[in-house]
Amino acid sequence: MEQMDYIEDIAVERLRKVIAGEQGGISKSVDWQGGGDFVYCELASANQAYIDKIQRAETEEKLLDLWEEMQQRAFLSYKVDPRDYSTLAKELTDLSLEGLRHFLIDVLDKNLLYVPLSELESSEYSNLCAEDRRLTHTFYHEP
Repeated sequence: MEQMDYIEDIAVERLRKVIAGEQGGISKSVDWQGGGDFVYCELASANQAYIDKIQRAETEEKLLDLWEEMQQRAFLSYKVDPRDYSTLAKELTDLSLEGLRHFLIDVLDKNLLYVPLSELESSEYSNLCAEDRRLTHTFYHEP
């Protein structure tokens, strides 16, 4: 869910200090004087986009609308039986805003937070730009 949140706060900041020549850890041991650069990339979002929307939603109504969309388009956990959707819909209206957020995040398949290579050409992701597609192929080591 928040697997990449640490990048800006920890990894990127540490890399900036190393490039600037900060002395500590291995940099001190090898007498690193600084220099260099770095790049990091994030894959195109799949279920992570739904998590972001869920966290930003301010009303139960918006969350229930997201649930409708998720049933059609998201990668739901195998633990959620599609035959139970109508039963779940009735129960969801009894949940608090936070309870509803928790449920919606729980039913998403966390293994599919980002667009898998196998789904890249699906019409669902036709809005991805050529660079995102290239990066995804490169990430999965496919030329």
